Amino acid sequence: MKIVLTIALASFFVLASVSSHGQTTTNQKLLRHVVLFKFKDTSSAEDVKKVEDAFRALAGKLPIIKGFEWGKNNSPENLNQGLTHCFFVTFASEKDRDAYLPHPDHQAFVKVASPHIDKVTVVDYWASN
Repeated sequence: MKIVLTIALASFFVLASVSSHGQTTTNQKLLRHVVLFKFKDTSSAEDVKKVEDAFRALAGKLPIIKGFEWGKNNSPENLNQGLTHCFFVTFASEKDRDAYLPHPDHQAFVKVASPHIDKVTVVDYWASN
């Protein structure tokens, strides 16, 4: 009986440790950097693809980027005001985001994108659970 109780208590503490570790990770605040683009009417499909590819490549080049998603608008509400592309970049801190903005790889992306962007909107926020 004593062995069963010891094993049960040990299992409880292992599970509690795993749960609290998981909880710490889940409650960790992350900085979201949301970028919305409206491309120029004169930009070709190839131009747009070049910008998409260049933005996606940043995630692999910069370890300060903790997460990256992107997609094209498909909302039926027609409230996008011409913005068609959403890029969602996650950072662990404002310091990382602030290092990203002037980073040479990000600036190289800006040079690729700028000739094709008609409108850009950027919103940064701390994600909360």
